[in-house]
Amino acid sequence: MAKGQTRESVRMALDTLRNNKLRSGLTILGIVIGVSTVIGISSMVSGINNRVSGFINSLGSNVFWIGRLPIIGVRPTAEMLARKMLTVDDAKALRDLPHVATTDAEGVYIKSFQVGDVSAKYKGKKVAGAILAGDFPEIMDVTDLTLVQGRMFTDAEDARAAHVVVLGHDTWQELFGDEPAVGKDIEVESGVYTVIGVLDVRKRPFGSGKNPRDNILVFPFNTFHYLHPEITDLTLIVKYDTPKNKDLVEEEIRELLRIRRKVRVDKADDFEIFGPDSLSRLWDQLTTGLVIFMIAVSSVGLMVGGVGVMNIMLVSVTERTREIGVRKAIGATRRTILTQFTTEAVTLCSIGGILGILLGAIITWIVYFLPIGLPATLSTTWVLIGFGSSCAIGLVFGIYPAWKAANLDPIEALRYE
Repeated sequence: MAKGQTRESVRMALDTLRNNKLRSGLTILGIVIGVSTVIGISSMVSGINNRVSGFINSLGSNVFWIGRLPIIGVRPTAEMLARKMLTVDDAKALRDLPHVATTDAEGVYIKSFQVGDVSAKYKGKKVAGAILAGDFPEIMDVTDLTLVQGRMFTDAEDARAAHVVVLGHDTWQELFGDEPAVGKDIEVESGVYTVIGVLDVRKRPFGSGKNPRDNILVFPFNTFHYLHPEITDLTLIVKYDTPKNKDLVEEEIRELLRIRRKVRVDKADDFEIFGPDSLSRLWDQLTTGLVIFMIAVSSVGLMVGGVGVMNIMLVSVTERTREIGVRKAIGATRRTILTQFTTEAVTLCSIGGILGILLGAIITWIVYFLPIGLPATLSTTWVLIGFGSSCAIGLVFGIYPAWKAANLDPIEALRYE
């Protein structure tokens, strides 16, 4: 169809909207809802993906965590719970592998939160729900932690189980506000410990809220062992030289631990190796489910909108039967009529798509500036998908009315009252 005829078809579609505002509005409402759902949810997913990706990158691309149980994503089985504990000696043995830079063994105590529980006190100020962790000085190297005050404890302090502690950023602010904490004594579980350092704020997975690891008290490993001797389930942290050696290092770790733990050749590992890519895969699984849900919800709206467009086009064909007869009588072909009505249907749906994109963009903007700080980033890819889907719906659901119009008998059409 020529450009002039295309413009005429678009003009007729706009006239249909103007002349039947309520009917047309209700017709494309499903399209608007479907497309705005796609834009809104995809924007939030895209924004969160960017933040999570930044958080994963902050963990380091050359770090492994090794645990007796899966760290996340899997419910432990009876076999897993019966596994032997990993030990400090395991961490030291891993340090001797050729591509390993350093290692740490970490014990963690997290008390189930109850009203009235206090993790630490200082001059009447209290902090609750804090993580208590026991580490070696190497924790600074394997996790790239930084200090805003003071220093990390030394091997000598660990060896003698010195009563010293390094505070997480949130723990420091809860107890001291903005005052310097180094050199001051705090009470932890009836013991007195001298603050020797304060950690900087850690990366937050979603860009807002708090990172639980900012509310932490880090003790020398042996000090922590005296505090909580019942904590024997350790996590080993391994930092290796370069990301390109990832597979090689993982295989070396697996081989060494299998030998140390006397795992038979025909048996599976009795430990779990976890890296940043494992977290990426888990997050991808979660977002895949969310995207499927988004597509399902938006598809309903688009289908409802498509049926509405088909109905209004059928009504339009009936109302314009004589016009179609006149056009055919003066030489319009079936193809011309078919293209005209299909173009009108696509135009109606594309208008719905544009309105849906605008509504989705407004939702994204509102979410971005809400106090919850949920990141939302408008995705060009999903904007194009949303607009393309609305046009495709117009094409699919506009074919039948267009076909019906194109196949009207011109003589019968001219007789239509």
